[in-house]
Amino acid sequence: MLTSLSIKNYALIEELSIDFHSGLSIITGETGAGKSILLGALGLVLGNRADSSTLKNSANKCVVEVQLGIEKYQLASFFESQDLDYDPTTIIRREILPSGKSRAFVNDTPVTLAILNELKVKLIDIHSQHQTLQLSDQDFQFQLIDAYAKNTEKLESYKRGLHQYTAAKKKLEELKQTQREVNQQYDYNLHIYNELVEADFKEGEQEEIEDRLEKLNNVEEIKLNLSEAIQLTIDEQVGIQNLLHTLENRLQKIAPYSKEYEELSTRITSVKIELDDIAGELENANEGVEFDPQKAEQLNDRLQVIYNVQKKHYVNSISELLTIQDELSEKVGAVENAEEIILDQENVVNEIVEKLDELAAKISKSRKSVISKLKKDLEHILSDLGMPQAHFAIEIIASDHYYKNGKDELSFLFSANKGGQLGELKKVASGGELSRIMLAIKKVLSENSQLPTIIFDEIDTGVSGEISNKMASIMHEMSQQMQVITITHLPQIAAKGSQHYKVYKVDAGNTTSTQLKQLSEDERIVEIAEMLSGKEISDSAMTHARELLN
Repeated sequence: MLTSLSIKNYALIEELSIDFHSGLSIITGETGAGKSILLGALGLVLGNRADSSTLKNSANKCVVEVQLGIEKYQLASFFESQDLDYDPTTIIRREILPSGKSRAFVNDTPVTLAILNELKVKLIDIHSQHQTLQLSDQDFQFQLIDAYAKNTEKLESYKRGLHQYTAAKKKLEELKQTQREVNQQYDYNLHIYNELVEADFKEGEQEEIEDRLEKLNNVEEIKLNLSEAIQLTIDEQVGIQNLLHTLENRLQKIAPYSKEYEELSTRITSVKIELDDIAGELENANEGVEFDPQKAEQLNDRLQVIYNVQKKHYVNSISELLTIQDELSEKVGAVENAEEIILDQENVVNEIVEKLDELAAKISKSRKSVISKLKKDLEHILSDLGMPQAHFAIEIIASDHYYKNGKDELSFLFSANKGGQLGELKKVASGGELSRIMLAIKKVLSENSQLPTIIFDEIDTGVSGEISNKMASIMHEMSQQMQVITITHLPQIAAKGSQHYKVYKVDAGNTTSTQLKQLSEDERIVEIAEMLSGKEISDSAMTHARELLN
């Protein structure tokens, strides 16, 4: 429940601090005194958007802070999930800087507006006059039915399942779209892929062919030079082998005389051994050199195939062709395996759908089971509020569509008079009737939820006399289970409060500011008497005010 509210530098409020209590609290004040400003500040601290225009003094920041007692409402798990410090007495603070930027804190931990709004739903229901228009909104109507049917856990499970279904369906559509796109290129890709596979290119093949062709195309020059090289190496008179042999003999004769000569002799011997090996390879190479026109033609044909395919794919190497072949293999394989992949994903979607349908069916069954009692309770409350012929026609209609709260559609019709035409609430109910219907719904919701606080902003609009007494009684009944704060212009309702607050304006110099104070018993009598008779308070009004309070 709301235990205190503190406001600094907001609209017409310079500084205000007030404590609230359990039960039914009444707020009254003249039109324009600033009651809506209080609700605006409360909405601000609970996550509504704002800018620097809300500042009373644009040079200073605005600070709105509320203190709430939440020990009875099982909110520890929510605080833990949002990484917030849980405290049975929780403080929420909102600051609006002169720049227009804002900051929000829960127990001194910075939070986003999204978290504030999530927390607000669990703490305070602020009923504005505008909210009465929600009566014809199906989301609001389902909220009423689901609260009555205790569907909270089922709906949470359904929402998680719906999120999984949406993600899985999206993935399935993406796979199908990819398949459609790839199918359009499949035949071409398959043709090119098969062409590359049949070509059977090998890494390094091009370089090897070019090297072999270079030899075949220059066979005469190679043969001539190899022959001359052999002659220079092995000639008995002037060959390098013979000269090295003579050099080796000379150095071996003087090697014993010095280590230096021994090292030279050893090095010459090594050179001679290497030259002997080279001479053997030269002879082998010379014997292997012969021109083979058929082989040259085969190699040229193969090289031309390589060049043609490279030109086709705008590349310069077999390595790049093999990369293209791998990529085409994946594309072709994706098409050939797509049916299996899509089938697997369809199975995933179908499994989710099966569970989702099961949850939706349970939610629907639960809703249908409470419709009769919900109608009876609403009609009973409205009968007490002067609408004895009020009649609801509520029907749950199954559909194939997955909505955010199940698979049901809703027909929620109303008639205020016996034999009257059933229709949508906003079309067939007057302003006063809508106010009473909303109060009846809020009473039902309060009995079937754990909401700590509800604030009514002139929900008594359009009613008077005995009906206002009935509305006051219903609010008082609600306040036995939750904190109820109501802004009213009706003395009958004001008199029912456990505590009474007054909003008023104060002029100081050139500045007007809004203030809020809790009234004493004597001040309440005067305030209610003024509500009864106006500024000129009569003795009879004072007497009537005392009677109402007693």
